[in-house]
Amino acid sequence: MKKPVLYLLLAAVLFTSCATASLSKYRGVGRIKQYDFYSYDVPSAFDGFRIGFASDFHYESRFTRKRLDNAIRALQSLNADVLLLGGDYGSPKGGDMDTLFTALGKVLTPYGIYGVMGNHDYSYCYTKVAEAMKKNNVHLMEHKSYKLMKDGQHIIISGVRNPFDLKKNGDSPSQHFPADDFILLLTHTPDYAEDTDVSNANLVLAGHTHGGQVSLFKKYSPVKHSIYGNRFLTGRKENSAGVPIIITNGLGTSRMNVRLFTPSEVVLVVLHRVEKK
Repeated sequence: MKKPVLYLLLAAVLFTSCATASLSKYRGVGRIKQYDFYSYDVPSAFDGFRIGFASDFHYESRFTRKRLDNAIRALQSLNADVLLLGGDYGSPKGGDMDTLFTALGKVLTPYGIYGVMGNHDYSYCYTKVAEAMKKNNVHLMEHKSYKLMKDGQHIIISGVRNPFDLKKNGDSPSQHFPADDFILLLTHTPDYAEDTDVSNANLVLAGHTHGGQVSLFKKYSPVKHSIYGNRFLTGRKENSAGVPIIITNGLGTSRMNVRLFTPSEVVLVVLHRVEKK
């Protein structure tokens, strides 16, 4: 092989390795991404409340059994008050849901663990996921809401049932509460926040896009996991009504086991109360 070709190959390997390298100390988890969220509606008792969020495990895909323990350690390191799960736990290739949720059950938080289902779960493994959730005390949120109480005050977490079937679902569960409540809406796909009235929600958490798996400048990806193209690719966005959405890259992969400029991640959202002047 001629030297110029060899150098190009070595450069390509190095470039790809750097583009997908872990930025966290937990091998197999690319990064821990923190968002600080400020709102007048955050009750004073929940100022500093820590919300762990993980999605799109696709267990086992690129996210294999070898990476599971490190992901659990990364989630434990968040010191979260509550852990939320965004769906797509299984994959067409299989992956034991009992193993996954037994591991997730080791992430102990004062307010427990809550999760919604993703499109892969509805297609391949709904019953297995639901049974594994129940066995490990993970609350399945199928258009259900829970009130988290602290020092006589509360916030609401609402979970969306199959966000791809809007006709069956009716209105968003977040719309069933007073507008002055602090409401966090958990849905698998960010498109739901654009397709449905979620105006009562203060914050939406979503996954599904994987950050595109391959992207440029966190804005462009050749693979579209959303009917809105790259609009809701990753990070903090807003729907047309100005409701903020945090979209995670997730932990696993689908279709192809590759990531480029889209590190796998777990998310920490810290709530902050803003006092009205």
